[in-house]
Amino acid sequence: MLLALDIGNSNITIGSYEGEELVFTARMKTDRLRTENQYAIELLDILKLYIKKFTFSGAIISSVVPELTDIIGKAVTDVTACEPLYVGPGIKTGLSVSSHNAGEIGADLIAGAVGTAEKYPLPAFVIDLGTATKMYVISEKKEFVGGMIAPGIRISMDALAKECSQLPTVSLTAPKKTISLNTGECMRSGIVFGFASLIDGMLERFINEYGEVKSVIATGGLSKPIIKNCKAQIELNENLILDGLRAIYNKNK
Repeated sequence: MLLALDIGNSNITIGSYEGEELVFTARMKTDRLRTENQYAIELLDILKLYIKKFTFSGAIISSVVPELTDIIGKAVTDVTACEPLYVGPGIKTGLSVSSHNAGEIGADLIAGAVGTAEKYPLPAFVIDLGTATKMYVISEKKEFVGGMIAPGIRISMDALAKECSQLPTVSLTAPKKTISLNTGECMRSGIVFGFASLIDGMLERFINEYGEVKSVIATGGLSKPIIKNCKAQIELNENLILDGLRAIYNKNK
């Protein structure tokens, strides 16, 4: 079995593969104060929850939290007895990067791009709605062309609740109408419909600059309630980064 982990700023997404089959997915909260042993204990508990008996032949990690990469890598080794492969410079991905700053591209974006190239017709636009809102382009020649980064949905919601004394924390459920009277519904309209409009608008700008594409895919933990309110036709794949990690591992094993 293969263990894949994507270390994000808010959550750590975990997946296990038996060949091409994704056996389970789970999430741990990203906590920069936790130790190697604490992460190992929680990871072991998660594995026992989903798999009665497990033996891993390999592990792979993508991380955008450098201070946790080694800590969680050691925890993975403690639990699986495998030295993990890390997505970073020198690893085989099958992608080319048309950028002078290739080293600045996040490991999660690389994994998502590889997952896209493996599973979808190219060229493609990818939308990743996590801690940050990210969109990027993969060319027909499997080039990472570039993209955009904006504040994430949860960051925006937390900022409203923190900085505006009379505004509450709200869910990501879409209200019945865009024009609302109730404060909570007004906020949900702004967040859900506002981010859906952001995505539609950026897709239009991407098309104007790059041209039409064959696939538009969305991923990330906050994608589902937003994407279904977009005008554009967007396919949701919540496991895109994990699938990319599996593909990268297979290219390097």
